Amino acid sequence: MTSIDTQNSLTPVAPRLTSLSHGGGCGCKIAPGVLAKLIGQSTLPKQFFPDLLVGTETADDAAVYRINDEQAIVATTDFFMPIVDDPRDFGRIAATNALSDIYAMGGTPLMALAIVGMPINVLPHETIAAILEGGASICQEAGIPLAGGHSIDSVEPIYGLVGIGIVNPKHIKRNADAKTGDVLILGKPLGVGIYSAALKKNLLDDAGYQAMVNATTQLNRPGVELSKLDGVHALTDVTGFGLLGHTLELARGAQLTAHLDSQALPVLPGVMALAEQGIFTGASGRNWAAYGDAVQLAGDTTEAQRALLTDPQTSGGLLVSCTPESVDEVLAIFQRGGFGSATVVGRMEAGPAQVVVA
Repeated sequence: MTSIDTQNSLTPVAPRLTSLSHGGGCGCKIAPGVLAKLIGQSTLPKQFFPDLLVGTETADDAAVYRINDEQAIVATTDFFMPIVDDPRDFGRIAATNALSDIYAMGGTPLMALAIVGMPINVLPHETIAAILEGGASICQEAGIPLAGGHSIDSVEPIYGLVGIGIVNPKHIKRNADAKTGDVLILGKPLGVGIYSAALKKNLLDDAGYQAMVNATTQLNRPGVELSKLDGVHALTDVTGFGLLGHTLELARGAQLTAHLDSQALPVLPGVMALAEQGIFTGASGRNWAAYGDAVQLAGDTTEAQRALLTDPQTSGGLLVSCTPESVDEVLAIFQRGGFGSATVVGRMEAGPAQVVVA
């Protein structure tokens, strides 16, 4: 790819990062229905490890392995293709998203390893270096070492982390333990996937881009403090399956009905205007096709509103299921952590495992 500079000479131009990937951020995830089939077709024998406290039995955010009565290791990995064109921002977003799984289990990160796949002869090496530096800067912000990793030469750019953390087994918060009467609280505003779709079409303004980066690079640190509250029963983060998909995981894990208030949802600025123009990701439609039969939407729900509910969130907010008596304390923890958009979005009630949106 070339362009003419002011001297009318040919100069190489680096391709947009997002032009090299068929999908971006958590929108790259395999659709939940397809993933369930793939896992279900696995022929590996089931094994029982008494110290594996959280494994594949539930759709949880990370694995947890008990070391002793006071300590358990939290392990996770997350990586994806570019959601933005700025290389440093891409690295920062991918690293923040990966560490979020540790916070969502109530754990504290200890260290990380980088996962790197780059088209080494397509991207300038300084671009790749900026991606790595962005990821390392988030690890530094989280107070952990980036202790190594693995790299390959790949067709599409890929970056992420293996995250290792620690948690007291008594404080583990699975996504399957919500209780009847719990209140649902969401920590970050929705709309990252819609922003990313607008960015690919050159329709996202500078203010929208900055709002997107600010949201996706904010570490979900409140998870550590939230995990210590007895009134918090379940915890997860909202990522590639959208708010509906991850709320449905809570409902299925607890065998309860989750009720969401569509009017209460926090939304990034300008997102609904973009959605109303038909700007949203293909992953949004795949999400709905995978789990729409377990969701009841209000009769007047528009396509744009449904797109927001299924919008894949990259490095999204924590979704908390807690007692009504704990709501003020949960919101206070979010506020102290700089999550000013945290708000009550629903409740858990007795009923079939589904999501009802009013």
